[in-house]
Amino acid sequence: MLLSRWRRWRRGRPFWGGLFAVLAGAWICVLPLAPLKIMLQQGIAGIPSVLMGVIMIVLGLTAWFSPRQRGLAGVLTTLIATAALVLSNLGGFLIGTLLGILGGGLMFAWQPYAAPRAGGSAAPARPSPAGTSPTPHPDPQGAQP
Repeated sequence: MLLSRWRRWRRGRPFWGGLFAVLAGAWICVLPLAPLKIMLQQGIAGIPSVLMGVIMIVLGLTAWFSPRQRGLAGVLTTLIATAALVLSNLGGFLIGTLLGILGGGLMFAWQPYAAPRAGGSAAPARPSPAGTSPTPHPDPQGAQP
């Protein structure tokens, strides 16, 4: 019962994109807090790293808990991950940047499942002669059933 609820929740949102964004944000955010032996130069340069990491974590959580905002969250995550390459210790030694770009792309590309048709048939509907869909879909970005 609990496992089926988890699967239904996970499939109803861009789970993997959000997870990669949260991991990337955590990686970028934690590196400036590392011991001095790992980080050669710190100080005021650590502030953008922490801010970008926190913003990426928030964007990943936004994709999970507000799936309708996935497009904006995906684009912003990709942009911040790319900016982290320059502003934050090579984007967390490239790991944070790569995870952020992957997560942002997955968030942006994710499409929700369409609701099952009322007729109960699994066969796809035939297109109408005018080329329009026979039933409107509630997703404003036009996900197809």
